[in-house]
Amino acid sequence: MTVWRPQQNIQVKALGLVWRKGLLLASEIYLDDGTVKGVRPLGGRLEFGETWREALVREFDEELGVRVEAIGAPLVLENIYTHQGVVGHEITFVSDVSFPTDAYEQDDTIEYFEDNGEKCTARWYDIDQLDRGDLELYPSGLKSKLHERNKISS
Repeated sequence: MTVWRPQQNIQVKALGLVWRKGLLLASEIYLDDGTVKGVRPLGGRLEFGETWREALVREFDEELGVRVEAIGAPLVLENIYTHQGVVGHEITFVSDVSFPTDAYEQDDTIEYFEDNGEKCTARWYDIDQLDRGDLELYPSGLKSKLHERNKISS
């Protein structure tokens, strides 16, 4: 397992919300000892000159080999956080995405590789079970924003 620390500059990321039967597809975030401390939707950093929508499509293609499309306007979150004692800072564009219905439909666990070769694991989560002590949903504040959005659209 690779030891990860936040970069010491502001990162801009695009994350995609993939839903299946009310569950969110999210990738595990680890502490140095291999313990899962939380999860986050799949996606990644924007490259220079790339829009958040383009980054989202590229990241899903690179990580899972699937074509997605962002749906609607994104939630935009500023996330200043500490991981293993190191402060990180990111701006995230978070959007629902269309996901091929036949992609990973039988898989409860999806293993994929980041561009640095690190093996990652994603699973389907009930977001109401997150942020209750054991597993956190990142970026911070995403769960409350999703609940706000759902109240407004209901």
